[in-house]
Amino acid sequence: MKKLIEIRWHGRGGQGAKTAALLLADAAFNTGKYIQGFPEYGPERMGAPITAYNRISDEKITIHSNIYEPDYVAVVDQTLIGPIDVASGIKEGGAIIINSDKSPEELRKHLKDFKGKICTINARKISEETIGKNFPNTPMLGAVVKVSGIMDEGKFLGYMKESFAHKFATKPQVIDGNMKALERSLKEVEGI
Repeated sequence: MKKLIEIRWHGRGGQGAKTAALLLADAAFNTGKYIQGFPEYGPERMGAPITAYNRISDEKITIHSNIYEPDYVAVVDQTLIGPIDVASGIKEGGAIIINSDKSPEELRKHLKDFKGKICTINARKISEETIGKNFPNTPMLGAVVKVSGIMDEGKFLGYMKESFAHKFATKPQVIDGNMKALERSLKEVEGI
């Protein structure tokens, strides 16, 4: 494949990691990419660890498996660092994007022997200030787009505005809050 980017998401049930992976797939599809976006989880329950995946490519994707060597890993809940080896298999030159109020340097000591790039975003703070509740998936989605450079940020924001307008047609305040969360996350990622 000419250019295949693989992303693994780690979160807990109810935090929106699966939704973020699916939104990223939709946005990439609308920019002309080939995509896959799918979750993996055991018994569905709030707070249980879940993993979601994205493959995004310029060419048709013929792989149909979990992602074991991602280019990027998004950690929606930093409490998963330790119990889960979130850095497992990351390709050289890849990065981990973590929802945390800590700096990338502070988190490095918790990531065993990981030598790659660590980026952080305080997705909780952004979502509480823009959406009014702790929905970290929206800021994490923006952070993944920023760090990966997977698509043009302007096109991404335009697509997401259309997507939110369709999904939340009767709740315009939700649209505005989510758009503000995305815009802030594109600017507030640390460690790039």
